[in-house]
Amino acid sequence: MRLRLLAVISIACLLFAPGGYAAGEPSADNAAGTTSTGSGQAMTSGVVKKVDKGAGKVTIRHEPIVNLGMPQMTMVFRVKDPAMLDRLKEGDEIRFVADKVDGAYTVIQIEPVK
Repeated sequence: MRLRLLAVISIACLLFAPGGYAAGEPSADNAAGTTSTGSGQAMTSGVVKKVDKGAGKVTIRHEPIVNLGMPQMTMVFRVKDPAMLDRLKEGDEIRFVADKVDGAYTVIQIEPVK
């Protein structure tokens, strides 16, 4: 009987425990270098390492990409619109949204860090 009571109390504590952060405080995503866009998609912080206009690709050293479950790393992305590459150069600090499009990791939105 005592063991069951302890189990019930433990479960209740887990179910009703307060969250890790209060409303209005930055989320865990922001700690990973992400913010949200107006559409609700997470933006990720990164640094442009290389721009390949001929191939329509950009190499980015980035923070974890939440929606792709991807850790911090440097990798090559396609871009949704090749005109995005005209605004980028090596060393630029950016925020971007990436997703898997037709089986390829693709930058679908990008903006400079101010």
